Amino acid sequence: MTKLSSTPADAVLVAIDMSKHRQEVLIERPEGGRRRRMTVMATKADYDRLADDLVAIGRPIVVGFEATGNYHRTLAHRLLAAGFELRLISSVALARTREALHNGWDKNDSKDAQVILHMLRIGATQRYVDPLAAGINDLQEMSKTHEAISKAKTQTWHRILTHYLPLYFPEIERFAGNSRSDWFLALLERFPTPASMTALGQEGFTREAWALVGRKVSKARLINDIYETASASMALPVDEDSVAITMFSHGDRAGA
Repeated sequence: MTKLSSTPADAVLVAIDMSKHRQEVLIERPEGGRRRRMTVMATKADYDRLADDLVAIGRPIVVGFEATGNYHRTLAHRLLAAGFELRLISSVALARTREALHNGWDKNDSKDAQVILHMLRIGATQRYVDPLAAGINDLQEMSKTHEAISKAKTQTWHRILTHYLPLYFPEIERFAGNSRSDWFLALLERFPTPASMTALGQEGFTREAWALVGRKVSKARLINDIYETASASMALPVDEDSVAITMFSHGDRAGA
């Protein structure tokens, strides 16, 4: 939630509309509301030049910007290192304020910089916390990585349940359990189609599936049920080494 935050009366306000390759900067001095507009490219030289220009003003500097992916992080860290106060602008608050000020939803970089400046002026901002400076960057990156891996695993599991199994082995879904059923995924990797199971005969399939299934109550009965299910499957009659089977199984392993 955006909170009103106090801004020193003699502070120079700096509004930055962040993007991947270039940043639109609008600087406003307190006396007379004089403004200066700059375009800063996403390079170390330009970031250093902006920081030096702001330091040369010799006044308290308050910088406001909207978080834009991760593209704002490097410039924000550079400005924080220069000793400036940083304020974060809520994306929702920025959009609503832009609509109110301009009576429409249309946006562009220069317009957003003006809206950010207005929000800085009225204090409708949040204090920006730089993860690296706060000592939580590693924790944040670990959290993001965990989220990405969890999403990838969930997407892979859903592809198996909603695409792969309905085509190539519909009946085996009842043995699936949940996304942590490693034995089930190992079984599918070794036996991707019903025909790959029945081709070995019941004894041959039982012998190869025994180690894959792991420790299960009534293990022999489970393997027998799976074999009987494969024998009566309505799956599409595709070969185990077909492009469709190979592409899907290899693609899911790569995604996981």
